[in-house]
Amino acid sequence: MGISLDGLASGLDTTALIGSIMQSEALPQTLLKNKSYDIQTMVSALQGLNGKVAALAMQATAAAKPGALDLFTASTSSDKVVATTTAAAKAGSLDFQVTKLAQTQVTVTPKVNAVTGWPYTTMTINSGGTPYTIQPLSSNLDDVVTAVNAAGAGVTATKVDVGGGDFRLQFTATKSGAAGAFTISDPGTTFTDVKAAQDAEISLWPGSTAAQTVKSSTNTFTDLLPGVSVTAKEISAAPVSLTVGRDDAGITKMASDLVAGVNGIFSFVAARTAVSTTTGTTGSKTSAGIFAGDSTVRSVNQNILSAASLPVGTPPRSPSEIGISITKTGTMEFDATKFGAALAADPAGTAARVQEIAGRIAAAANTASDKYDGTLTKTITGQQSEVSDLANRISDWDTRLASRQATLKSTYSALEVAMSNMKAQQSWLTSQLAGLSGGSSK
Repeated sequence: MGISLDGLASGLDTTALIGSIMQSEALPQTLLKNKSYDIQTMVSALQGLNGKVAALAMQATAAAKPGALDLFTASTSSDKVVATTTAAAKAGSLDFQVTKLAQTQVTVTPKVNAVTGWPYTTMTINSGGTPYTIQPLSSNLDDVVTAVNAAGAGVTATKVDVGGGDFRLQFTATKSGAAGAFTISDPGTTFTDVKAAQDAEISLWPGSTAAQTVKSSTNTFTDLLPGVSVTAKEISAAPVSLTVGRDDAGITKMASDLVAGVNGIFSFVAARTAVSTTTGTTGSKTSAGIFAGDSTVRSVNQNILSAASLPVGTPPRSPSEIGISITKTGTMEFDATKFGAALAADPAGTAARVQEIAGRIAAAANTASDKYDGTLTKTITGQQSEVSDLANRISDWDTRLASRQATLKSTYSALEVAMSNMKAQQSWLTSQLAGLSGGSSK
């Protein structure tokens, strides 16, 4: 640890003096730090933009896939029958009647006293044509339940308290429908089926000579029509009509979401490009957003705008005809009413235009955000490399400045020591001269 001789002989504030010199010496490093901060801020903003553009690329790619807008929705004439669709659904209709609902078998035993326990050492459950012999560890009812549940016989057991120290064991199939049916064999024990195993049944084209019964182990009939499933909640006294039609709301939402995704990019860029003016005590200050003047960002923005707004189809027609238009501020606008009218008049043509726009947007977004060759990706990588180089240069300056500070401290310490010695010598000479002067007067 060095010894501080701050102003001991010279009276100078050498610490402040060295600090002032070091502040001046560190100016190049400060400039490097400021530059690094600015670049890191830019990298962060570009990464945010790149993430949004990549998300838009995924969204547009999905919308551009063949059949992506072949959306259909299903409805029924009864609120007791629910219809759902998948991407495989096509337009169609069907009449049917729900005649049975699926049931899961439930079987119970007579009363069994907790003290007496289960009277037999084995139990045989026949499930799915396979017999399972179960041997509880003891006559304790809990051991019986445990043994049944561990047997893998397609049956679960539960102990039900019926009062007075008595219990009944309830056996429930693990599968619904006829496939879950089971029987239990035990000498001298009578089992009661509370609920029989039963498949759900619907009658297609009821009341006609073509009527046919369809069964399901659950109350859901999968792919009753291609890509359409129905779930029954109650038996229907009257026939139920199932109708599958084009999902205009779903198609409209997909187009609207695509335009919203594009506008999300424009809003992100605009917020970081805008010029603002602030007024303070020292006057007005004008500053531009971080993206202002950046050619890469401007190019990405323009390419996406062109992809979304240029004419589509053959012969080329403006997207505004289907409700997708460019505004005076350079953003996109979606008119749901106009789009709906175009969809009703020409479903295939309108869907084709949306998909062409989606394909162009996907291409523009992928060009910018591709994780290897994207223009934004390459810009980010290049600037990250510059930040790394600046970090090394800043670190070198730390070493250089530390050495310079040590040199200054050594120099000023030596100066203080030298001046202290000179002052001591001066005092000695002064005293000697004073002595000589006094001797002469005598």
